[in-house]
Amino acid sequence: MEVPSSELDSKAMILLMGLRKGGKSSICKVVFHNMQPLDTLYLESTSNPTVEHFSTLIDLAVMELPGQLNYFEPNYDSERLFKSVGALVYVIDSQDEYMSAITNLAMIMEYAYKVNPTINIEVLIHKVDGLSEEFKVDAQRDIMRRTGEELLELGLDGAQVSFYLTSIFDHSIYEAFSRIVQKLIPELSFLENMLDNLTQHSKIEKAFLFDINSKIYVSTDSNPVDIQVYEICAEFVDISIDLYDLYKPSDSNKKKGIKGPSSHRPQELKNVSQLENGTIIYLRQMIRGLALVAIIRPDDMDMESCLTVADYNVDIYKKSLEEIWKNSKVILPNPNIQTFNNQE
Repeated sequence: MEVPSSELDSKAMILLMGLRKGGKSSICKVVFHNMQPLDTLYLESTSNPTVEHFSTLIDLAVMELPGQLNYFEPNYDSERLFKSVGALVYVIDSQDEYMSAITNLAMIMEYAYKVNPTINIEVLIHKVDGLSEEFKVDAQRDIMRRTGEELLELGLDGAQVSFYLTSIFDHSIYEAFSRIVQKLIPELSFLENMLDNLTQHSKIEKAFLFDINSKIYVSTDSNPVDIQVYEICAEFVDISIDLYDLYKPSDSNKKKGIKGPSSHRPQELKNVSQLENGTIIYLRQMIRGLALVAIIRPDDMDMESCLTVADYNVDIYKKSLEEIWKNSKVILPNPNIQTFNNQE
């Protein structure tokens, strides 16, 4: 079984691996196809490699390999495959006997590091929705300890491995993939620096640069991520898209020349909402399927003045983002492409 050359030549690839019934296919369907988690119960086991594509500031491919596949068969080009990978994501079912999965992970890591020493190793401790908080922590500690022991026996005690507790029934899987994808974006430090500038001059408490389709955030400012704030912003993306689609003109109306409420809508997706406590959630479309979503605290400023400042600075941010995309993978001489202005 051979993976097409076009897939291996992708700018960045995530390899999704793990034993059968671990939840790999469910993860792909939920994250990249917006499938409802309960609908994944009817998915059949994957028998062939599958690839998902999405484009942010980089063109990314996520390849799922079947759990029963022997990657080291003579007719399988494992060396070329692992050399082309930016991150190896291994899924471990936390509700199953996971010692065999850990042994399998260690064996794969030993080979992966030989052919690709710079590969990122990411472990999803999956299906934790069925565990109590105490059991989640215990499972994570046990898996990390046992993995360390396996790697020590193979002489890989210095290998860097990241662990995430995940479930498709909450936002933890999106949070984990966000952090994994960010490691593959060379311009990440510039993106974070730009968002820091934006938040400092726009009354913004927290800002995310989302991939709209997958709800993965490819960048955020340097302030710590609160999972509840992330969930609010991710849900706001869904609401904004649903509203946009609801008022989008039908093809029949376009042909008849009928003008509806949506006929005057700008091409750029934008949505602003103010909560009861005065907090503003701000969404604005950027480039390549990306959207800026921010939490704004107006304080003593009225909403209109606060949004005027935000719009002005987001305009500058968007232009800077376009410049980074033009020079993608090129080290910029100055991460602050333009200076944000505070119009207070």
